Amino acid sequence: MLPPQYSAIFVSKKVMEQNLNYQRIEQAIQFLTKNVTQQPDLDDVAKQVHLSPFHFQRIFTEWAGISPKKFLQFLTTEHLKAKLAETNNLLEAAHTVGLSSQSRVYDLFVTLEAVTPNEYKTHGEGITIEYGFHPTPLGECLLAMTQRGICSLSFLENGDRKTAFEEVRNKWKNAEFIENQCNTEGLVAQIFDEQSSNRKFNLLVKGTNFQIKVWQALLNIPTGGMVSYQTIARVIDNPKAVQAVGSAVGANPIAYLIPCHRVIRKEGQIGEYHWGSARKTLILGKEMTRTAMLA
Repeated sequence: MLPPQYSAIFVSKKVMEQNLNYQRIEQAIQFLTKNVTQQPDLDDVAKQVHLSPFHFQRIFTEWAGISPKKFLQFLTTEHLKAKLAETNNLLEAAHTVGLSSQSRVYDLFVTLEAVTPNEYKTHGEGITIEYGFHPTPLGECLLAMTQRGICSLSFLENGDRKTAFEEVRNKWKNAEFIENQCNTEGLVAQIFDEQSSNRKFNLLVKGTNFQIKVWQALLNIPTGGMVSYQTIARVIDNPKAVQAVGSAVGANPIAYLIPCHRVIRKEGQIGEYHWGSARKTLILGKEMTRTAMLA
């Protein structure tokens, strides 16, 4: 067994390598999507991230499960439009008869609770929030949780921990914050463990009634699927509130678990994302890859 000081150095190096590899993959996807019409080959992409073609192919395939070229095929406008139409129909059909079986499966391991009106007004007064920063396959994240569930999950931009923390604290101004990496580490590991079948997460959210209604609707979008803002508006019985739906989607406080990344523009464009459009592209591509491999 390694002495504690060497073990800490090893973990730190591993975290740095994981974050660096994610940054390389993100940069590669940005290059591929920008130059998709020119169909760049492996050598071109590897050059953009300063790696040999062999090394880049290995890193990307380990992360995504397939080659960069096949991954990009999932992200073409034609494919996105097809998935959009398929999921829009599924979600709207399910709405007329209750939740779909897929939604029920998802609902078994993600439950959403809203704060009480008093907690909302007092900005979380009397609530204790533990938080920690952790590496994930999608870059470094900040996870914050209460005794009643996860209240925030966000991805860092350029390693900016201060901004990420201030964003959470501003939403829960009167809560007590305690940094506790040990308690949050296990939860993050469960969230991003694609092989685990024992995942169950309770979410505690602070938002308006409209926002909560939108976030609940997002939980019904199946993995690997995507819907338009217009469909979400219809599903919550407010078809004219497309712009308000967009604002609520953008205000989602819990990335990944409340899958706002699965909402795209009706034209088949991926669109913006609170934690970066490149990250949204990567999450969607990885989800579609996983569901295609399981089919």
